[in-house]
Amino acid sequence: MDIDTGLHPVPLRRRTQNTAEFNQLPAHVFPENAQRTADGEIEIAGVKLSDLAQQHGTAAFILDEEDFRNRCRRIATAFGGGERVHYASKAFLSKTVCKWIAEEGLSLDVASYGELQVALQAGFPAERITVHGNNKSREFLELAVTAGVELIVVDSLQEISTLSEVATSCGRTQDVLVRVTPGVHVDTHEFIATSHEDQKFGFSLASGAARRAALSCADATSVSLRGLHCHVGSQVFEAAGFVLAAERLLRLWADLLSELPGEEADVLDVLDLGGGYGIAYMPDHEALDVEAVAAELLQKVSDAAAAVGVPHPVVNVEPGRAIAGPAMVTLYTVGTVKDVETSDRAVRRYISVDGGMADNIRPALYQAEYDVRVANRELAGQLVPARVVGSHCESGDVLVNDVLVPDDLVPGDLLVIPATGAYCYSMSSRYNMMLRPPVIVVKEGESRVMIRRETLEDALALEA
Repeated sequence: MDIDTGLHPVPLRRRTQNTAEFNQLPAHVFPENAQRTADGEIEIAGVKLSDLAQQHGTAAFILDEEDFRNRCRRIATAFGGGERVHYASKAFLSKTVCKWIAEEGLSLDVASYGELQVALQAGFPAERITVHGNNKSREFLELAVTAGVELIVVDSLQEISTLSEVATSCGRTQDVLVRVTPGVHVDTHEFIATSHEDQKFGFSLASGAARRAALSCADATSVSLRGLHCHVGSQVFEAAGFVLAAERLLRLWADLLSELPGEEADVLDVLDLGGGYGIAYMPDHEALDVEAVAAELLQKVSDAAAAVGVPHPVVNVEPGRAIAGPAMVTLYTVGTVKDVETSDRAVRRYISVDGGMADNIRPALYQAEYDVRVANRELAGQLVPARVVGSHCESGDVLVNDVLVPDDLVPGDLLVIPATGAYCYSMSSRYNMMLRPPVIVVKEGESRVMIRRETLEDALALEA
């Protein structure tokens, strides 16, 4: 119920119905090994979050290793083999993650020189790496070619020319995919929709630029055209957008087969449909049914290939969020708690934590929504409208915009925000010199540091 203050409660789009429901953990949002124990505390993989807070401080990222690995296995099985599933490293990358991905038999995609360096230093097999980027430097291309990466996704005519020079000078022939913008619009935020025409990635299908780029690859020295690539966007839960993109790309595929010389047409075999598979961030979100999406997608690609008379292509996919996102949570300590009366006499409780937009920029950048729970105990108070905010000097430093929390939440309580494994640590910053949190791995009742907490000495060491 709403607290009776004599003021008007702030209207919320989603409401926890009661305090008992607030104390429950939505299983499809939290890591698979998360639970609230009999003493009211939340533990993940047998490790209490309060113990981790005491050992490592807060803010801190907590990663369930088995959850991460199980999602790798599930997606690999759904798409018929891990070698065709390229983990999107931009979601969350470390040397340890590279080793997990390799051990689970998946491939990897990288989108920068730095990501490729991390993968190679971790010993990840170069022949299972796909390289992305709309502005690859010559240095980046040289490293990719000399390392022997499987595929480079070309994004401009300038890049095709440079890559031809680099590969020729290295004495190698480099397999490539052409990134195509097929004009498929999916229901997602403008900033994470990547398949419409007017944006920085790829070659337009409608204008004929994609066809010209593919023929340029076929003509280029030391470059071998292996197929086509597209990415329809992010937070996609249904196969329809991928299917429509595949149908459009396969029509281009058929045209290319009729125009390319026989030996060049024969090596055309890879259709990469990108990533963007969604996850549940909120209790009323549905989790991705990866088996259903994969089965429909693969069948529709087969049907579309048959319809245009081309051989069934090898289908690559690039999930990142769907693997890393649900496996991690962020743990904070509550600091200031205060009630704020708004101009229309509504009241909202502001709950400040020891982190914020530097460790999770997504709410400010994409208006992303997150769930939140108290980790160290069960609460018993009446529900009040609240907003969870960070400690940065920005009014937009909001982690959870609208939530109902029990009114007995107090400073010193631990808050946990789930589904923070993708694009939180990887997009983190030192804004206001709030240094990057550690990443703590939990498994079978034990914990270990994957990435240590950044220190002021780390930051000052960069100064000349």
